[in-house]
Amino acid sequence: MSLFFLTFGLLILIVTAMAVGMIVQRKSMASSCGGLGSVGIDKACDCDDPCDKRKKRLAKEQAWKENQII
Repeated sequence: MSLFFLTFGLLILIVTAMAVGMIVQRKSMASSCGGLGSVGIDKACDCDDPCDKRKKRLAKEQAWKENQII
């Protein structure tokens, strides 16, 4: 039974360290599936010229992608 608690404690320690690392780096987690981009859709809306609020958000997303850990 002590082996179980030791293994469980080690697992919790590793998960906690990974969570703290993500928080300290302030980077979002990136998925590997690609979302809508994997099926050829670049954006969810149909407008040709996005509004200013969306342009700011797209610029912020681009900055995040440039700083993303691969």
